[in-house]
Amino acid sequence: MTDSRQLLADFAQTLSETAFREIVESYLNLVYSTALRLVDGDDHRARDVAQIVFVDFAAKAAELSPEVMLGGWLHRHTCFVAANIMRGERRRLAREREAVEMNLLHENDGLDFAQVAPLLDETINRLEEADRTAILLRFYEQKDFQAVGLSLDTSEDAARMRVNRALDKLRDLLAQHGIRTTAGALGVVITAHAVQAAPVGLAASISTAVLTGTTGAAAAIVTKTIVMPTLQKILVGATAVVLAGAGIYEATQAAKLRSQNERLQQQQATDAAQIQKLQSERDADTNRIAELQASIAAAARPNTSEVLKLRGEVGALKTQNRMAGEKSALSKITSDPSTRNAIREQQKYGMKAIYGDFAKKLQLSPDQTEKFNDMMADSVMENIDRITQILHDGTSSAEADKIFADANAGLEGKVQAMLGDQAAAQFKDYNQNLLSTLGTAQFADNLTGAADEKKQKGAELQQAIQQAMTQVIQQNGLPANFQFVPSLNFANFTSEATLNRNLNLLDTVLADAASTSSSFLSPEEQASLQTFRTNALNNNRMLIEMNQKLMSPLSQ
Repeated sequence: MTDSRQLLADFAQTLSETAFREIVESYLNLVYSTALRLVDGDDHRARDVAQIVFVDFAAKAAELSPEVMLGGWLHRHTCFVAANIMRGERRRLAREREAVEMNLLHENDGLDFAQVAPLLDETINRLEEADRTAILLRFYEQKDFQAVGLSLDTSEDAARMRVNRALDKLRDLLAQHGIRTTAGALGVVITAHAVQAAPVGLAASISTAVLTGTTGAAAAIVTKTIVMPTLQKILVGATAVVLAGAGIYEATQAAKLRSQNERLQQQQATDAAQIQKLQSERDADTNRIAELQASIAAAARPNTSEVLKLRGEVGALKTQNRMAGEKSALSKITSDPSTRNAIREQQKYGMKAIYGDFAKKLQLSPDQTEKFNDMMADSVMENIDRITQILHDGTSSAEADKIFADANAGLEGKVQAMLGDQAAAQFKDYNQNLLSTLGTAQFADNLTGAADEKKQKGAELQQAIQQAMTQVIQQNGLPANFQFVPSLNFANFTSEATLNRNLNLLDTVLADAASTSSSFLSPEEQASLQTFRTNALNNNRMLIEMNQKLMSPLSQ
């Protein structure tokens, strides 16, 4: 196992901060250099891309194959993130025409990297995986041929041949864009320019930001406010937290749970500090208004123009102060379109995790799955806006329930229009059983016995949760499609009373299921289920209350 694979395994299995920091330090130059080329040399955008790439890596690490070539994955994801950010801004065809017209690069050793840079990473991604990996290991990770051979499980000579063949193919692809050179010259110029040193302090900044959940702008919101990572790991988010135990690691892994709680508390403190800062700005404006009003009172009556000027300043500040107070901390942060788009992309990833089994059951095509995930991500973003508006307007709980019921009906209508009547019915059924489906999946690692025995226990636990849900719905006169997953029931974000009621309902469901499970779970498994129940309630409350503050008007 290579060092990078060991680091990946350490981070994926234990969320080791040391392993994550080493990964960032090892691959930051690769990611930053790639991003810098893809964003046309814009240092600030390159930094943003690097942060988002490592945030995404932290969220997806558990899903990556133990055999993945980490440098290759990070390079490809950097290209994906940068392309999203630069979509609509880059004009690749124009550059290609320019390259053809200029025809500056002929068969010589004077290859100009400035001509290659805009096309290099995109062209590398067109290579077959084996060739792409060879190029990245040799030139991006700057390994010698012996190290390349070890990474590829081959000899040093074979690695040299692989790299040379990959350079030939890369040269041929670049030739399609009017860039003429030799494989040797191409290797020299990539060696010299492909990877450059990232700005001093960026590695530490990214590591600290991701590990503490305080990455500014997009990452702060993405990692702790609205993102949903993998189904089997943490399922953390604000308006789309999945599972009764939002923000919960496997119940038996107490160390992970403590670490997660600490990070959530740190994020809450950071968000509180941000809100306090915004409120301080508003208070400063209020004080300024008072000072100006005092100046008006002290002004001599004959000096009418000065009085009018001061009154005008007071009026402008009052308007500014009122508008600032009406905004939420979240709306201030997401006013930047690129930040909002980054959040939406994370939502889309979360939807893929939640509804992946649904797409498989329906045998959706890749194109249908993509459109479905886009639609679900848009739905979450719309609900974020609804929550913010409801908190701003002080909408009653009854009215809020109707707003979200209408939104849910609208979403089901969109699913019907996209996938048909039968799929819409299955979608409705899938949503109603999310708690039992996701809860059982999250708890699966706590089950003991042979594979078949664990599978049987999981099926019985899922049935026990479903039966408990049905009973609670009937006893409390709830609608049949009531959503027990707290952070997918968006009404929980709009009212403290609603949140308390729904968490109590969730607690009743889990308590009833735990009681039923005594017939098929061992005492140790039952103890784990009780821990799971407690953590589910505590973490959901903490996350939802934190995000209520973020989405509430600052004047409150």
